[in-house]
Amino acid sequence: MSESAKETVSKAEKTAKVQKLVGVKGMNDILPPDSARWEWLEDQVRQLMARYAYRHVRLPIVEPTALFVRGLGEVTDIVEKEMYSFEDRLNGEQLTLRPEGTAGLVRAVVEHNLLYEGGKRLYYMGPMFRHERPQRGRYRQFHQIGAEVLGFGGPEVDAELILLAHDLWKVLGLSEVRLELNSLGQPAERLAHRQALIAHLEKHSDALDEEAQRRLHSNPLRILDTKNPALQGVVEAAPRLLDFLGETSLAHFHAVKAILDANGVAYSINPRLVRGMDYYNLTVFEFITTRLGSQGTICGGGRYDYLIEQVGGKPAPAVGWALGVERVLELIKEQGDVLPELAPDVYAIVPDTRAVPVAMQVLQALRASGVSAQMHAGSGEGMGSMKSQFKKADASGARFALVFGAQEVEQGLVAIKSLRDGEGAQRTESLTALAEWAHTLQSTL
Repeated sequence: MSESAKETVSKAEKTAKVQKLVGVKGMNDILPPDSARWEWLEDQVRQLMARYAYRHVRLPIVEPTALFVRGLGEVTDIVEKEMYSFEDRLNGEQLTLRPEGTAGLVRAVVEHNLLYEGGKRLYYMGPMFRHERPQRGRYRQFHQIGAEVLGFGGPEVDAELILLAHDLWKVLGLSEVRLELNSLGQPAERLAHRQALIAHLEKHSDALDEEAQRRLHSNPLRILDTKNPALQGVVEAAPRLLDFLGETSLAHFHAVKAILDANGVAYSINPRLVRGMDYYNLTVFEFITTRLGSQGTICGGGRYDYLIEQVGGKPAPAVGWALGVERVLELIKEQGDVLPELAPDVYAIVPDTRAVPVAMQVLQALRASGVSAQMHAGSGEGMGSMKSQFKKADASGARFALVFGAQEVEQGLVAIKSLRDGEGAQRTESLTALAEWAHTLQSTL
């Protein structure tokens, strides 16, 4: 190839447009200022969990596929249609991006024998993955916060978890949230109900849609949770599981309700509430809002006394819940509440680059004392005009601007201008007095 031809090819390569890469549909970036709202929510959760003496666990995002097939049930929407599963090309393992948190937490408890010294109160936060049609409050990568109590079988623990969630809504300022309760009883009771339910549905088989027909003999309980308006009459007339509960199951349910009544927590009984996973028994519950359309459930859970044994552990009772972070944040926004945005306490304005070393030394000292500080940064050709720097300082949301003029710095001085008092009050302080000023500032934060 001639030199001229090589040069032509080189120019073509340089001018060729590189294809823009974008994120996976339904897996969203969380950017400022929204990320500050997420951090605020997580901080509120951590503080509340500490008051209830729950301990934080961090779980892997990838788990063995068998964990979810065994734990959630083969005939569930999650396992059948929604899991991101794949084969590890290096060793042939069947792996899955976790679609929910409870099964992974139970696997960790069993694997590390956490119940050896007694029951545990735990919570987790993090992303989950389901291949669904992205819509408001429902994404392919979504985030959950979960609270789980393992090793305790009494109704007081069921009630404690409900009280914990109820307190969280108060901390977050959520008012339009209602609680629905049900009991799924024990396996033998569910079996008797299942037989009666199948018999009822078979009488109305011509009214069942394709999904209900498919589930009729594999998982009929999930038909009760259908959103198909044409099936509501059939569902309403179906046998109620509550009518099949024995004395022990009813006593457990009544004890949960008594604790909620004593604490002034309002609830309604929904005999059609079944939840989406196979592992539940006895108490199940959901917190629901009407402000998010069809995605109204913001938190749900219940008791799952047989899951630990199903994943290979010694039989032990357990109960828990999980909330959808995106839905909770959307509900806060829908109610009109203004979520906090992080802003620096001070913004450093440096009109002359000669003052940069001193300005950065001062800012480091302020940060060490607990003050949040941001410094104006130039483009490489200078720091920009004083006017443009003040515009950036105001846009940052900072309470104060520190102006490091070259002459003032030579005299050991810095100008402090208030950006949020409406008057723009300004005064001059010595650099050595800034530590005392920072202490005063901290006491007002």
